Amino acid sequence: MNDFLKYFIIYLIAINLIAFLAMYLDKRKAKYGKWRIPEQTLFILALIGGSVGAIAGMYAFRHKTKKLRFSIGFPVILILQIILIVSLWNDFIK
Repeated sequence: MNDFLKYFIIYLIAINLIAFLAMYLDKRKAKYGKWRIPEQTLFILALIGGSVGAIAGMYAFRHKTKKLRFSIGFPVILILQIILIVSLWNDFIK
């Protein structure tokens, strides 16, 4: 496995753990009426590679599941990321 792929996988694991944790923290803060993580931050985490963690956190903690912006937005981001990765992978192999 080349170094780029190794570091890319480590990055994806880390960003997804961070996104998952952010969903947990935001749910916890919402429950206790404390300062919340901005929705824009949650979307940025998903956009920079944490969409799987964000989706997992959304359903694991039942957080933002009723907001269409999230229940549709996060999966759309994931689908676009998969298309991008497959496209880049196919270009790389050729």
